[in-house]
Amino acid sequence: MVKILAIHSFRGGTGKSNLAANLATVLAMGGRRVAIVDTDLASPGVHVLFGFAPTAEQHTLNDHLEGAVPIRHCAHDVSPAEVKQARGQIWLVPGAMSSDRIARLLREGYEVEKLNDALFELAEVLKLDVVIVDTHPGINEETLLSTAIADCLMMVMRPDGQDYLGTAVAVEVAQRLDVPAIRMVVNKLPSYFDVEQVKERVISSYQVPIGALLPLCDELLTLASGGLAVLRYPEHPWSLGVQQLAGDLTASVL
Repeated sequence: MVKILAIHSFRGGTGKSNLAANLATVLAMGGRRVAIVDTDLASPGVHVLFGFAPTAEQHTLNDHLEGAVPIRHCAHDVSPAEVKQARGQIWLVPGAMSSDRIARLLREGYEVEKLNDALFELAEVLKLDVVIVDTHPGINEETLLSTAIADCLMMVMRPDGQDYLGTAVAVEVAQRLDVPAIRMVVNKLPSYFDVEQVKERVISSYQVPIGALLPLCDELLTLASGGLAVLRYPEHPWSLGVQQLAGDLTASVL
């Protein structure tokens, strides 16, 4: 049975989409069939990490939500060579990048339930093992419904005061929705921070297991979203942290 992982953050700029793409890659490297759905429709960006730019003939999630395009026609194979060699596969359901399309969706909205139905339909059609939902930051109806159907919610945060406060709200909401599993991911952790102190503060603040503490990574800044760190720098501490997170999810959730 397919497992749904929702990757969320209370604020933008946490590296949520980058984590989603790299985690999808690691899971697919284990031979899984993985789809990543970019539901941050106000500012979609996962496609950049896979080097994918939808053409006018290629459908996006917007086409399904706003019209009658089947969701399977909105999923595109973006599997890197390394994933194919491992007999895994990654499909991406991107958001539309046109400013007109984004503005129209924000203005007119869409049936949120249609998105959740699309996730399960996609899983059935493509025989998926995992669906990763890259959510829109903050608390809104779309995020709440996606969280409610998730087998695991990964809350991504940076170690600063605003993130600590906002993340507390998001975690409380997830707990009220009875999400089966929640993992905290602290990203962009500066080297001068005491890792153990951060770990203790996160655990005491949220009473939720930590999935990963990922360092602030100059190599990721150099990539500038132009590639996947787990493939380009597989031995870097950030990549190793993502691999460890994937292992934890495999053992406890997937």
